[in-house]
Amino acid sequence: MPIRNIAIGRPEEATNPDTLKAGLAEFISTLIFVFAGSGSGIAFNKLTDNGAATPAGLISASIAHAFGLFVAVSVGANISGGHVNPAVTFGAFIGGNITFLRGVVYIIAQLLGSVVASLLLAFVTSSTVPAFGLSAGVGVGNALVLEIVMTFGLVYTVYATAIDPKRGSLGTIAPIAIGFIVGANILVGKSLSEAAMNPAEAFGPAVVSWTETNNGIYWVGPVVGKGLNGLI
Repeated sequence: MPIRNIAIGRPEEATNPDTLKAGLAEFISTLIFVFAGSGSGIAFNKLTDNGAATPAGLISASIAHAFGLFVAVSVGANISGGHVNPAVTFGAFIGGNITFLRGVVYIIAQLLGSVVASLLLAFVTSSTVPAFGLSAGVGVGNALVLEIVMTFGLVYTVYATAIDPKRGSLGTIAPIAIGFIVGANILVGKSLSEAAMNPAEAFGPAVVSWTETNNGIYWVGPVVGKGLNGLI
């Protein structure tokens, strides 16, 4: 990847109507995804008296995240690229597919979308939106490596199907593949580190529940994993 492809962008790009429209698309897509993903956990807890940690709860979370992300990526794809994830945006920047300033607009929109989704969930469910955290016996180092590996797989899929397919557009296959890899990774990591793979998804619940414990894992892990993908 030639280093010349990495660009800061012109200052006016941050306020360009096209950039702002793309930012709005990222806000809405992230709101849809976080509302569906985190909401599924809250709903399953209510239906099963805190049984979200059961095998059925794990499968439900996997399906909800896979379907939610498929829709979120699909609706944003033709406007913003459907990143729905600050680390995907960072990976796209490292790979020279988006400027730094446009990326900043995307990331702000994604974080706001997650916070608004979490606030809406807290209001409509009258429940505390649970923050992401580590399971008993899982160390910070274990969780960090897990997040790096899972997000590496996610962004590898994003690059291969959506950002930089070498032999032409793959159309609808891209958001389907992206949703499926997230669903599969949740089956692996949900019971260990919550399987965030997305700093925005962890950020909203952390802000609304005012919890900062181990929140850095959900930034460092995905950013490292997706930065590596951008370089590759």
